[in-house]
Amino acid sequence: MAAERTAELADVRDVRDVRDGRDGRDGHDGGGEKPDGAVVRDALGVGIAVGLSGFAFGVTSAGSGLTLLQTCVLSLLVFTGASQFALVGALAAGGGPFTAAAGALFLGVRNAFYGLRLSQLLALPRAVRPFAAQWVIDETAAVSLAQPTRRSARIGFVVTGLSLYLLWNLTTLLGALGAEAIGDTDAWGLDAAGPAVFLALLAPMLRTGTERTVAGLAVLLGLGLLPVLPAGVPVLVAALAAPAVLWARGRRSASRGDVPEEDR
Repeated sequence: MAAERTAELADVRDVRDVRDGRDGRDGHDGGGEKPDGAVVRDALGVGIAVGLSGFAFGVTSAGSGLTLLQTCVLSLLVFTGASQFALVGALAAGGGPFTAAAGALFLGVRNAFYGLRLSQLLALPRAVRPFAAQWVIDETAAVSLAQPTRRSARIGFVVTGLSLYLLWNLTTLLGALGAEAIGDTDAWGLDAAGPAVFLALLAPMLRTGTERTVAGLAVLLGLGLLPVLPAGVPVLVAALAAPAVLWARGRRSASRGDVPEEDR
């Protein structure tokens, strides 16, 4: 009887683990609980650090010719830094609105893939998902996926999303107001703020040789085509670097007759 009772208790624990996402079936390794306070601390660190860069976006957006209202609405509704910087950067370079929007939309597609993974991990109620989708970005995905349990992933997602959304929009407003007070942002060199922040966000993500090769080729394509193509178009062409590098890598692996290994 004791053995049967022990088995029943084990089954109950297994069911609870599946429910809470601790058995590895939600993509985690079940590495143990993480204190809620530690999750909140890490999430706030990311939210505050990245949220402050909204000031650079506000300055860049105002310098590209967007009004204060347009700049603030862009942060409120779009809320994805890379796409926002790409849009105002293309406009500042003289590109048309449709070309600029196409580049921004292309960069934002990655958030859809984050959403597919996070929908399984967080398992939020259907009524909440449309609102949570607004916060599906690089930072919330990174914090959520780094957590050992579903509970901590949900906390990380909410705290990162809320703190980043509030601070990003506040600093966007302050940056746009500051740019209007300064006047000519080009004279102060603030037109370089957007690209600088974008590179700072991108650099830590280039962990493998393939990713660095893609980035390098994209830079060469973008800079090389800048003098001969309309503003905004070189960015779209540079996106071809990814399939080109993957195709070349596949051809090389096929010629060797081996299975590609992870880059070191």
